[in-house]
Amino acid sequence: MARRIAATALLLLALTVPAACGRGTPHGSTPGTTVSGGSAGAPAGGPPATPSPARAARPDHVVVAVFENKSYAQIKDNPQAPYLNALMARSAVFADAHGVAHPSQPNYLALFSGSTQGVTDDHCVGDLGARPNLARQLLDSGHSFVGYAEDLPSPGYRGCATGRYAAKHNPWADFANVPDTADQPASAWPADLSRLPTVAFVVPNMCNDMHDCGISVGDAWAKAHLDPYAQWAAQHNSLLIVTFDENDNSPGNQILTLVAGAGVTTAVRTGRVDHHAVLRTIEDFYGLAPLGNAAQAAPFTDVVR
Repeated sequence: MARRIAATALLLLALTVPAACGRGTPHGSTPGTTVSGGSAGAPAGGPPATPSPARAARPDHVVVAVFENKSYAQIKDNPQAPYLNALMARSAVFADAHGVAHPSQPNYLALFSGSTQGVTDDHCVGDLGARPNLARQLLDSGHSFVGYAEDLPSPGYRGCATGRYAAKHNPWADFANVPDTADQPASAWPADLSRLPTVAFVVPNMCNDMHDCGISVGDAWAKAHLDPYAQWAAQHNSLLIVTFDENDNSPGNQILTLVAGAGVTTAVRTGRVDHHAVLRTIEDFYGLAPLGNAAQAAPFTDVVR
């Protein structure tokens, strides 16, 4: 009997030791995850960051093109915008996308830095110093960024306006920690698209962005300047995001936002997004901590298979 009890005790010990001395996975977690007191990217003492979905494959390039002052309803099915509607047909289209403010400038700042930076109008900001922004994040993490502004007279130009160029539509020019080499005229766009930076912003001039000229003018510009990249991106693990800064001051500030390119699931998406969500999506693609209000925005990386 004593031998049988001893054998039973040894068997129980063998069964319980692996459970007690395994990989040290905390209760309620899964192997390979880290349990901590807060969410990554959340501001200290602030609300936790919105969790990211499973990350999609990282794009080789993302290009963001920003147009002006048109609502979603003004573009969708509009015969004056044949190219943009054709692009929508092969894109993930956000039917509930919104600007975050009026007028233009705060929206560009939110898209680029996760904050309007306290700016409430279109005055020439000049210098926001070394405040955090997407370009600085990308450069500091070993990636690259260039903003291409049509009619910018020279790289790193810090003036407020010249011709049809306006600094209010060029947020990267407002931050002292963004080098002049990252602020380029649209004419610097490379003929070899593989030489594009990791993330590029493209801002047409005040006519081609539909601010001073009609929808048909902006649509023709998009076809001429964006379609070659959109077609290339679909074959080269890259994405095009097209959005508007704000709508025409109609209620809700609803705008068009779409994603086209490699692996994009073509569909109309009904979830609400805004400029902070666009920023958060780009940051999630490249493993960057979300800036400002982007921390509470849900990314839409799941549009890519």
